[in-house]
Amino acid sequence: MKVLKKLVLSLFIGLLLIPGSAALGEDAKTTKPAPAAKEIADAKAENPTAAIVIGNKISREALNRELTLVTHRVNSQGQQISKDQLDKIRTNVLNNMIDRELLYQDALKNGIKAEDQAVNAQLDKMKKNFPGDAEYQKALEMMNTTEADLRANIAQSMVIQQLIESKITPQIQITEAEKKEFFDTHPELFKTPEQVKASHILIKVDPAASEEDKASARKKIEEVQEKLKKGEKFEDLAKAYSEGPSNTKGGDLGYFSRGQMVKPFEDTAFSMKKGEVSDIVVTQFGYHLIQVNDKKPETTASYEEVKDKINDHLKQEKMIESVNAYIKKLKADAKIEILS
Repeated sequence: MKVLKKLVLSLFIGLLLIPGSAALGEDAKTTKPAPAAKEIADAKAENPTAAIVIGNKISREALNRELTLVTHRVNSQGQQISKDQLDKIRTNVLNNMIDRELLYQDALKNGIKAEDQAVNAQLDKMKKNFPGDAEYQKALEMMNTTEADLRANIAQSMVIQQLIESKITPQIQITEAEKKEFFDTHPELFKTPEQVKASHILIKVDPAASEEDKASARKKIEEVQEKLKKGEKFEDLAKAYSEGPSNTKGGDLGYFSRGQMVKPFEDTAFSMKKGEVSDIVVTQFGYHLIQVNDKKPETTASYEEVKDKINDHLKQEKMIESVNAYIKKLKADAKIEILS
């Protein structure tokens, strides 16, 4: 049920609430607060309730907790959040929480419940992402949540997943014709670009370095080049002289396609034949010697190779559409009050 888990994950914006997610552990590794944390705290209204869904309250504290998780993730990706963006994210998070509450209440009406044993097992699985209990408690504190809240959220996610499995999943069918049509109309998705497997020896020098430093670095790479010409192994010389992080692997950079390396390096590597060693190549990092170990031409996967992945993709799309339609029906008959 990989497709269903992805869908439930999209419903639970905070990610730590999802069965099988390691996000709680991941977030605990970073103690730096999201840049919007102060704005989130300042935005708390006097009313402790953010919304009421068929008589059940969504607390402003829970809203701000999930908003902090979302902004923390955005911040960890190096993105800044403006005040306008924060307001939009807050609205989206609250709407998401309302949708989950509707699904949860509908699941309970259908007699679905989470077994304590299953909830405990999932909680234990999350705890294993931490070196010890102290780190786990620190993560809960950082996210302004408690184990009781976490347990409740796990139970809610399990109940919603069971609802979707029983009410929606059985009706999702992907035909062979649909898969084939997707394959035929999206050929670019199934192409693997030309690739080169290369190793390099790097002698570092800053572009702004003095001419003396550049000359010194140039002399070093020329000395290595002479050793290569005398028959010494590229891998051994890379381990001994290269100043790049790949030196421990004999300079091995693995396979890469165009656009992954700086242009002078890329242009040289893709112009070479398998087994060739380049002349000295100058980039912003310094002086390189490049050895091409293998080359792979551009390839296109066959339908048989990718049809299972296409099936999962289309199933996920239909699942999202079906869940959204199901939520829309629930909303039509529900009393929902959003409080300022």
